[in-house]
This record gives sequence, structure tokens and C-alpha cells, in this order.
Amino acid sequence: MNASADRTASQPQRAGLVLTALILVAAVANLNLAVANVALPSIGEHFDSSQTALDLVAVGYSLGLACSVLWLGALGDRYGRKMMLLAGTVLAIPASLLAAWAPSDVVLIVARIGGGFAAGMAYPTTLALITALWSGPGRTKAIALWSGLGGAIAALGPLASGLLLEHFWWGSVFLLTLPLAVVAIVMAVRLVPAHVNEGTEPVDNIGGILSLVLVGALILSINFAPVPDKGTLSIGLAVVAVAALALFYLRQRRASNPLYDLDVAARPPFWVAACAGIIVFGSLMGAMFVGQQYLQNVLGYSTLDAGLAILPAAFCMVLVAPRSAKIVEARGARFTLLSGYVFVMLGFLSMLLLWKEDASYWKVGLGYALVGIGVGLAGTPASHSLTGSVPVRRAGMASGTADLQRDLGGAFMQSIFGALLTAGYASAFASQIAESNRQVSDNIAGQLTKSFDGAEAIAQEYPQYSSQITAAAKTSFVQGDQWAYLAGIGAVLLGAVVVARFFPRFEREQELLAAYQAEDMGADPDIPAARTASPSPA
Repeated sequence: MNASADRTASQPQRAGLVLTALILVAAVANLNLAVANVALPSIGEHFDSSQTALDLVAVGYSLGLACSVLWLGALGDRYGRKMMLLAGTVLAIPASLLAAWAPSDVVLIVARIGGGFAAGMAYPTTLALITALWSGPGRTKAIALWSGLGGAIAALGPLASGLLLEHFWWGSVFLLTLPLAVVAIVMAVRLVPAHVNEGTEPVDNIGGILSLVLVGALILSINFAPVPDKGTLSIGLAVVAVAALALFYLRQRRASNPLYDLDVAARPPFWVAACAGIIVFGSLMGAMFVGQQYLQNVLGYSTLDAGLAILPAAFCMVLVAPRSAKIVEARGARFTLLSGYVFVMLGFLSMLLLWKEDASYWKVGLGYALVGIGVGLAGTPASHSLTGSVPVRRAGMASGTADLQRDLGGAFMQSIFGALLTAGYASAFASQIAESNRQVSDNIAGQLTKSFDGAEAIAQEYPQYSSQITAAAKTSFVQGDQWAYLAGIGAVLLGAVVVARFFPRFEREQELLAAYQAEDMGADPDIPAARTASPSPA
């Protein structure tokens, strides 16, 4: 067999165990992304948090991960992906402990962001190692399992959190990943190969800092936009984000070894897949974020029942992801992405039209199942196209972008959904107060419109009006979450237009990927073609 053929079908020794170890490391991050959602009502009640504070608790982990993933992925490419993987998984443990016993919601937000930074060390290296260790159809299957199981684990987070909340305090949900982290560390130490196709060029640390500022300022700006008296702060953060974007672009054009190769990023299979993945994975996280609050606040589900309600999404993702890999190989990434978009949009439509104040469970399960099918279909081609469009030496760039799909998409969509939910809820409740013709003080009105938990607190203070306040809060929440679902539908439609217009069709996609591989191999003649066939563990 020649070198080219070897490269087409290469995989590491003990491939199944290696892939299991990488998926477990990714699972630590995936679970941490989702565990807070089901606990938000309990956290809000414990700390008397505003809706904005709850949004930041939910989005904090994604924020920390999205800020750091490009920079830390590049550091892994240069100094050792296995080292970064282990360091990040180890640091996830103290971050989880701090979150579990946080004395205030501010400390909890800081702990969540810190946990996201730890995941930024570990999570990008999982896909980077898959890219370096597998090639050909084996890589597509490995990515499908990584993507599908990762999404399913994130979807199972609320169920496991609900079980804990039935018996323990709100902070227990942040301890959920600790046993998994220990097992992942042991398996990674023993099984994951070290120093496979890593670069030797210096890391663009200035670009890394600019990427951190850019993503962080953007997400925080969105979260503060609907908060009263925070308009100036939101605008200021938006200006910082725009300035950081301009400086980052200039830096990447001028740096001798840029953090983010803009020429590679301009390849259609890369940039379109990146945009598509942001919407796909963001839709999943956004639907889970709003849905968990809807189930508990409006439908009165217990934490356990709310976690169980999301099982259709997890089941459908696990069922569909392996089939998605076969569709990608047979029909191409464009067709598979668009198919996934159809189901995600149907999921949001069912939420918009069916998730009312008295919705039965089949309507809830239908919405989650449709979104799960969509993410299961679209997740694999979104990640596969990124890794196939870059040279192996820049696997950190591809994996970092794939992680940004999840983390920036999750942070961005949760922030937008949260902002719209906050604004929609406040607007609806203010209208009901005005229509009631009752004299309500500014302080009480502020509590009522701040969040559902704020309204519940007022209902307890004034039991004679409890039923009216709770009913008004449920109505306002449903009206607010409809704003979020409409935004989700709009985002999916926009993404579908971009994919249909700019992503190459199957034959052209195959031609481009072959040309990129030939070009990149020519640029790096010292990299053996079959180097990834059988690396030895460290």
C-alpha cells in the first residue's frame, strides 16, 4: 500500500479505547455546559438573582471556553496537545468545587467562567487529536461519534442534574463531572498518544489575547443589552469587541505565524461550516436554556421531570449521528447540513406554536426530538468540513473553530435567547400591570418584571394576590420565550441560505478537499504521509 493510501485509512493503535478516552475528556466539558440550566430556578431563588445574573450563570462556561479556545488550541499544537488535555481536565476539578459552594451568584459566575477556561485547554485538543490520529472515512466516523455522543451527553446533563436536585442542594449539579474527570484523566494518561503532528512555530500570543477580548466583550455586550441602566456598558463592550476584531484581523494579516490562518479560513468548506455549526449547536444550547426554565416555571415540572423531558433530544442525537457520517460520505456535507437545518427549524416551530401554559408532554418531547435530529444530522458535517479543510499541523485551528461552533454558538444563542426572554418577559408583565389598573410601587413593579423568580418572591409576600401574580408571570414568560424561538427560526433560516448559496456541492467539495490536501502536503514535504497510522502512546 502506498503512502497516500495509508493516509486515507490511518488510525491509531487501540483506536476504540483512544477514541473513548477523548470522548470522556470532551464529556467533562459537554456536561459542564449543560448542568447549570436545570438548576437556574433553584439558583435564582437561593441568591434572589436577576434574570441577567441567571443568564450569565448559564452562559459563563461557554463564555470562558469560547474566549480561550483558539489561543489554547494553538498552544496545544505547539507545546503538546496531550499536556493541554490533561491540564485542562485537572483544573476543571477546583473550578467545579468553587461553583458548588459559591457564596454568591457573582462568585458562581466567576467559577463558571474559570471552568470554561479549563475546558478551553482540554476540549479543543480532543478533536485536534482525532484529526491528527485518524484520516479518511475512519475520521468521519470518529467525528460523528465525538459529535453525537458529545451532544447527547450535554442533553443528558439536565436529567442527571435533576436527579441530584431531588435530594441535594443546587450546588451539587456542579459536582456531577468530578468522577468522570478522574476516569478521563486516568484513561488519557494511559492511552492517548503524545506529540503527533504538532507544530514547531512560535504561537501568536498577541492574537490570542485579542481573540479572548473580542469574544468576551461580544458575549457580555449581548447579555447586558436588555438590562436597565446598563445600556452604556453594553455599547462600550460592543465598541471594544469591534475594535478587537479590527486589531485581530490586522494582526493575523501581518504576523509571520498567525494564530488564525485567514487564507485557510477563507476556504468555502471551512468558513461556511463554521457559521453553520454556530447556529446548529447554538440552537441546541439555546433551546435547552429556555426550555428548562419553561418546564419548571410555567408547566411546574420538578427538576427530575424537567431533566427527563429532554431525553428525546439525547436519544435522537445518538441515533442519528452515526447515520449522519454515512450521509456525509455518500451525499456530501452540504446536503447533510441542510437536512439538519430543516429539523432544527421544525423543532423551533413546534416550540413556538405548541409550548403554551398548558402544553402536554408530547408537545414538549416533539420539540426536543426534532432539534435532536437536526443537531445529530448537522453536527458531523459541520465539524468534518473544518478538519478536512486545514493541514494537520494546524489541527488546533480546526478544532478550535469546531469548539467555537459549540461554545460561541452556545454563548451567542443563549445570550440572545436570554436577552429576548428578559426583554419579552419584562414587557409582557409591565403591560399586565398597566392593564390591571392597580397601584403598584416602582420597587414591586421592578421585582415583578425582573424575572420569574422575582415575581414568585412577591407572590409569597402577598398571598392574597399569589394566584394572580403567578398566572401573570407564567403568561409573561411564555410571551418572552416566544421572542426567543422566533429568533431561533430566523437564525436557522439565515444559516440555511448561507449553506445553500456558498457551500460547494458534493462533487466540487470532494475536488476542493483533495486540492487542499495536495497543497498542504506540498507546503509541508517533511511530514510523512502515513505518520498518523500507528503512533505510540507516550
